[in-house]
This record gives sequence, structure tokens and C-alpha cells, in this order.
Amino acid sequence: MKQNWIMYSLFAKLLIVTTFLWIIFISGKTFAVDSQPTESSSGFKSPSTGMEFVFIPGDCYQMGFFENNPGKPGARVCLDDFFIGKYEVTQQQWKSLMKTNPSRFDGKQRPVERVTWEDVHTFLKKLNKAESTRVYRLPTEAEWEFAARAGTSTLFYWGNEIDNDYAWYFGNSNYQTHPVGQKKPNGYGLFDMFGNVWEWVQDWYSKDYWRHAGPQNPTGPKNGKFRVRRGGSWANATSYIRSAIRYRSKPDHKHTIIGFRLASSTAPSSK
Repeated sequence: MKQNWIMYSLFAKLLIVTTFLWIIFISGKTFAVDSQPTESSSGFKSPSTGMEFVFIPGDCYQMGFFENNPGKPGARVCLDDFFIGKYEVTQQQWKSLMKTNPSRFDGKQRPVERVTWEDVHTFLKKLNKAESTRVYRLPTEAEWEFAARAGTSTLFYWGNEIDNDYAWYFGNSNYQTHPVGQKKPNGYGLFDMFGNVWEWVQDWYSKDYWRHAGPQNPTGPKNGKFRVRRGGSWANATSYIRSAIRYRSKPDHKHTIIGFRLASSTAPSSK
């Protein structure tokens, strides 16, 4: 009888220890799963338009490099963390707030085009108001190039030779825009950073940008005549769809080759 009681006691203790170890093991697995990056920690989605934003970790880089200014290295700039649109703003997203569609090449998932820099800021006001926030904006020129390069220093974000798998340009576009996201993304998971449509950025244009750009979060000149656009379009040759190529237009200029994508310094607060 005593021997049976001892065996029962040992079995009970063993069961308790086994159960305790199992709980620790399960807890450890649960914490491991919870600690993995989620969609919300790497970006966010606009609740009113469905626009997806990708988190870009801040760092320093050589903006401009030599391709745009032979013999000049451009400017080394440093940026804080920010978010940028995964895709160019589509006609469907534009129309959801603006109620009209100015684009020549009709298609819900094609990028909106024929929008001026001023039109974009009207869209931004409506978007921020719709979501009771102030976070949405255009990217700065420095942010745009940093996001496009995705850590590269080559002519294109995939290398130094054109690759039709990555961009819509004069050589493969059939003279029109295409639905966003059909080509391969860059290292940050951003689509159509080159080609499809030029993208407005926030900065005023200056040919001497490299001399005046501050080292930390540069925002370009205080004033000017033209605004900057980046990335090239469906109508451009490969010489225009490179990481450092910059162009300019008046803020009230519109064309079938010009669209935009948005940025944000922080994710909107959830209600």
C-alpha cells in the first residue's frame, strides 16, 4: 500500500512538472509568433481610399550620385523614418474623393494622370479631412529617391541595364499607362517607381539642389518657379527612368505622363 502511494506521488509530481514545462514551451512559441512583423508594423492602409503605405526605415545615402552630374557626387543626406505609397495613386482612388477623373487612359487601376501639383494638394486636403488627420502629403525629393533606390547605387534599382520586367517605358508601354503593380517591385516592395507616370514630389526645383540640400531631411528651395517630378513615364526612353534623374514642371501643368504617389511621416492614429 505504501509502495503504491509513493509511486502515485512520484507520478503526480512528474505530471505537474511535465505540464509546467509544456506551458512554458507553448508560451514561448506564442511569444515568438507575436513578435514577428505584421502588416500593421511594416505599413498601413488608408481606410477611406484603400491606399497601401510601406514603412521606409530612415538612413543616410548619396543622393543624386554621378549619373546626373558628371564629376559631381551629388549630396549625402540623412532621412528619418517615413511611409510611402506602395503604388501610384489610381483613378479609382482619385475619383473616390474628387468625384471626377481627368485621366486620358481610362481604367480604375491605372494611375491617375493629367493632374497638376495644385490638384494633388486639393486631393490631399480632402483625404486628410476624410480621415480627420494631417499625415498625408507628397514625398520630398530626397525621400522619393531614397525609396526608389532601396539601398542601391546603380542606374536603376535592379542594376545598370534596362529590364522590361520592372518598368513601363517607351520601349514596352504601347504608348499608354498600365494598371499599377504589374511589374516587379524594388527592394522595399514599391511598384512602378520608374515609368508608367512621372510622380510629383513636394520640392521646388533648383538645378543647384546639391549645393543647397541640407544634410538632414532636406526639403529643397524655399521658393521657385517649377515643382519637381521624378521617375519617368510610359512615354520616356530609358535615360529618363533612372534613380537620380529629375525633371520639373510648373505647379499648374498637367499631362498624360504625370501622376503621383503619397507619403506620410507617421501612420494615422486609429480611432
